[in-house]
Amino acid sequence: MRIFIKMKFAVRYLKNTFYPLNAPENVKLEDGQMVIVRTEKGEEALKVFLVNSEIEKLWEHSKQKSDPLPLVRVMSQRDLQTLDDIKKEEVEAFFKCQALVKQHKLSMNLVQCRITFDKRKITFYYTAPERVDFRALLKDLTQTFTRVRIDLRHIGVRDETSILEGVGICGQPFCCSSFLRKFATINVKLAKDQGMPIAPGKISGTCGRLLCCLTYEYSNYIEAAKGMPPVGSSVMTTEGLGKVCYLQFMSGKVAVKMEDGKTKEFDKNDIEMVDADVNVEIDVPAINNYADEDSSNIDIKQLEDDRNSSTGNI
Repeated sequence: MRIFIKMKFAVRYLKNTFYPLNAPENVKLEDGQMVIVRTEKGEEALKVFLVNSEIEKLWEHSKQKSDPLPLVRVMSQRDLQTLDDIKKEEVEAFFKCQALVKQHKLSMNLVQCRITFDKRKITFYYTAPERVDFRALLKDLTQTFTRVRIDLRHIGVRDETSILEGVGICGQPFCCSSFLRKFATINVKLAKDQGMPIAPGKISGTCGRLLCCLTYEYSNYIEAAKGMPPVGSSVMTTEGLGKVCYLQFMSGKVAVKMEDGKTKEFDKNDIEMVDADVNVEIDVPAINNYADEDSSNIDIKQLEDDRNSSTGNI
């Protein structure tokens, strides 16, 4: 592994945010090396990333700069063994807490347990449809885990997915667990405006909410849709009258069913909407429907964000 000296490094911490690493210049660091840093939660074991010149410039001009995290030390073999032990303790603590949740018959789903490297704090993340009175649970936890601070954090279903990680329908790691720092508010209108089929299985993610990526190119679709006639409208083309049956936003093409029954594509600039009764029947595509043959019993509105989508407590 290549060693970089006198270069700026960063660590990834708190919701895909990279923090500058405040380390003495005489400390030799490696890209990908594990180090112990001091955070507001206590000492944490994090991976080091080399900061290239482009990222360094972005940091310099950023309006929301992350405060540097002080380096405690580079992890030794003994520290690495301690980290492995902590991972095992987290699993044990998770199941102990889960058993207590069932014992108290609480309506909450335990997601993950995290223990700081200095073992001064244990954080349990959970999801719940409503506010949970966990005072009795907390009392039992303090008796089970002595001389340690216990924190119970309510998170949303999007937060849960970002913690558990996985691969999306695109074949790439979840956006929420790889690079997203904040969740944008997403509604069904975003999918409709982009001409996507309104089917839960096609526009929702593992979290059960609408795909985060629906917002990525939305502005491009809105810009491309300017000057395009609605599906079902009567238009005059260079080859006669017809009805719009499909729109291709990115290419600027409009599919028109002509009076002779044939469907042809035209550039949006080569057609004009007219107030005429064109005797043509078209099949309105599924993009305008809120139903899907595979999930007719699912309310599409349930896929939209609500207060249980994300709490920001990660």
